[in-house]
Amino acid sequence: MNPSTSSQPPEEEEDDWLFLSSASAQPPGPSREPQETEDRGPLRSRFISAWNSVKYGWSLKKTSKFSKRSPVIMFGQSYELKDHGDRECFRRVFSSLLWLTYRRGFSPLPDGALTSDSGWGCVLRTGQMLLARGLLLHLMPPGWTWCASHHAVKDDLELLRSTESAERGQEVKEGPNKRSRKLSLGSLLDRPMEATHRRVVSWFKDHPSAPFGIHQLVELGKSSGKKAGDWYGPSIAAHILRKAVAASTDLPNLVVYVAQDCTVYLEDVRRLCERPPPQAWRSVIILVPVRLGGQELNRSYISCVKKLLTLQCSIGIIGGKPKHSLFFTGFQDDHLLYLDPHYCQPTVDITKENFPLESFHCKYPRKMSFSRMDPSCTIGFYAKCHRDFESLCTVVNEALSTSASTYPIFIFVEGRSQEEEERSNMPTNNMAYIQRNKGMQSVNSSNSMDEFVLL
Repeated sequence: MNPSTSSQPPEEEEDDWLFLSSASAQPPGPSREPQETEDRGPLRSRFISAWNSVKYGWSLKKTSKFSKRSPVIMFGQSYELKDHGDRECFRRVFSSLLWLTYRRGFSPLPDGALTSDSGWGCVLRTGQMLLARGLLLHLMPPGWTWCASHHAVKDDLELLRSTESAERGQEVKEGPNKRSRKLSLGSLLDRPMEATHRRVVSWFKDHPSAPFGIHQLVELGKSSGKKAGDWYGPSIAAHILRKAVAASTDLPNLVVYVAQDCTVYLEDVRRLCERPPPQAWRSVIILVPVRLGGQELNRSYISCVKKLLTLQCSIGIIGGKPKHSLFFTGFQDDHLLYLDPHYCQPTVDITKENFPLESFHCKYPRKMSFSRMDPSCTIGFYAKCHRDFESLCTVVNEALSTSASTYPIFIFVEGRSQEEEERSNMPTNNMAYIQRNKGMQSVNSSNSMDEFVLL
């Protein structure tokens, strides 16, 4: 339903649709808006970024309206927007998601002068958002929202300022404000949840030192024949994320598994997650690159995707329109809910104390019809412990059975993949390894990441 073309009278239309916040009517301007005073990149970088934007498409900001008649489903939770409490809860949860977008003015990317990923880095940015969702589930307590934490810090800062102002003007009596006088900005920001939140954001900063920043992802993409300025597919992005987490020393208790040929090999996952006591299991993010049919999704696949997005173990889907990747977080009726990375923002200096977080969180949910979704995508899940993994297998299998009239989107099978079997039987000396590569005729799935099984 499009409110602008509805035949209903205006009064009834307002009852059917709502903006999630009054600020939604005035979102920040699109990335094509010139802001040369903030862009520190060279002229060549700006020209290449502009050309890539023309080549891969501009993104114009717009707002979406949501029906009061149907619930919004996001990450296993249902929100009735006609209920004020549910609507506010949905707003807080959505605003707590990390929003990673194009940036400009960062240090040059490897092997080039590019100081912006505008126009070509959208898949890497949606991959960052997918990983960030898994990291927040991994590190934060259940039910954490940035809005609540952010407002608590702001309230305490206001209390601190008012108390300090009172102390400068007059003697403050001992009482409930005694503790607030001892607060400082540093101690407020050192709160465990806020500190963890900022640490996760710092892992995605646009700097070569960040484990999941654009520089590191581009570097890891070289093994797939990609370089800065190229367009990355959702399957390649999944393998880059796997390598990035494996290379990071910040997350020893988390691994990423990427399905092969639309198949999750359960023994491979268990071998990846198992570790010696006392910590006998690593948490796991499971990424499944798929292609959902031909040029568009049929009703059976749409139903299955909906089912997967209703699961609490879901961490979203990266895909979108052709060469225009989005991060899908949920749905309402026949529309997908998403975060859009196609807005170019200035790079934030995360080394500064109390760096601003607002540009890493989006207040404006948007929707897109399922019929516009590109069939090539990567679906993500998260399991914190072994019991969660077994539960994940059960509920995902039930959701996949929704597409029983067609071939399943992907499958779980016991056993190990052929690649893992070959790897475990491979001699350890380097000469034998080189010989194996020279004589191997089959395609290594890790180096053919854009290949899909057509369902």
